[in-house]
Amino acid sequence: MATVTFQRATRTYPGSDAPAVDSLDLEIGDGEFLVLVGPSGCGKSTTLRMLAGLEPVNSGRVFIGDRDVTDVPPKDRDIAMVFQSYALYPHMTVAENIGFHLKVKKVPRKERRQRVEEAARILDLGDFLDRKPARLSGGQRQRVAMGRAIVRQPQVFLMDEPLSNLDAKLRVQTRTQIAALQRQLGVTTVYVTHDQTEAMTMGDRVAVMNDGVLQQCASPRELFTEPVNEFVAGFIGSPSMNLLPATVSDGAASYGSLRVPLTPEQLEALTSASVTIGARPNDLTISAEGGLDSTVEFVEELGSEAFLYCIADGTETEVVARTDGLSVLQNGDKVSLVPRSTGLHLFDSRSGARLPA
Repeated sequence: MATVTFQRATRTYPGSDAPAVDSLDLEIGDGEFLVLVGPSGCGKSTTLRMLAGLEPVNSGRVFIGDRDVTDVPPKDRDIAMVFQSYALYPHMTVAENIGFHLKVKKVPRKERRQRVEEAARILDLGDFLDRKPARLSGGQRQRVAMGRAIVRQPQVFLMDEPLSNLDAKLRVQTRTQIAALQRQLGVTTVYVTHDQTEAMTMGDRVAVMNDGVLQQCASPRELFTEPVNEFVAGFIGSPSMNLLPATVSDGAASYGSLRVPLTPEQLEALTSASVTIGARPNDLTISAEGGLDSTVEFVEELGSEAFLYCIADGTETEVVARTDGLSVLQNGDKVSLVPRSTGLHLFDSRSGARLPA
């Protein structure tokens, strides 16, 4: 096991002026499960490939433990990767697939068998060791791919969207298994996904990237409650945070019928006469008056809860509010959405930075 450190690591692809990853500074603790998340093209997979040695680093350094691996070949980095594609050998059994790397490394047959059986026990694959991949489900194949990584006993696990090929129900089940497995093994793990729900439920910390730049790296709770900027606020959470463009006058931000007083510190931090008001659906309460007057356009019933998709009166902005399940509200009803003071976020419209509370 080991720490992983990126020091101003930059990767620019030939023919491109903009870096795919720009001056990344990030330290991952020994045994930590870190998730890299962001929209397509944000640089998360490139970051993983830089760590694996599959992409050269144009500037900066990459360390595994105290060892500078920036120019070390992939085979000598003591890492194991699990890809979106299972990449199993169809003519080999599960046991042969899991132990293939050990066979190449000429590990003695008895030790090889012990390590394969141990990995199969951990992954609940003991009954499938003699099967070929064609006779396995998608989830079982992914576990075989993970077993192949486990038997190598690497310092670092690298996982690049390993659940993308699974259906929704199996994805939920498998992500729970992966998180539990990582905690059991205690191996430093870097996990890439575009699914922020995966990121929030699996990682010890989550690193949010956009346009090759690290936006924020924090615990899932901190990302949800204290997003550092407007991008993180809008990306993290499902449904996403409501972001309302407001004008500032007389010491308050106004949007439609909603008026939010600003503190002297917030007014001083402003770089323009406008802010973005942020409120998550679960931080909006339904009232008869006193908030943002809106019209219900659609009610999404989920049983234990419901989401109201509303249009703020006098605007074209959609606002989503969470309420108890089996809501009595219907399409066309008038509501007033009042944000809880503890769940209100303000962002500078020009820089996108979060204003002080």
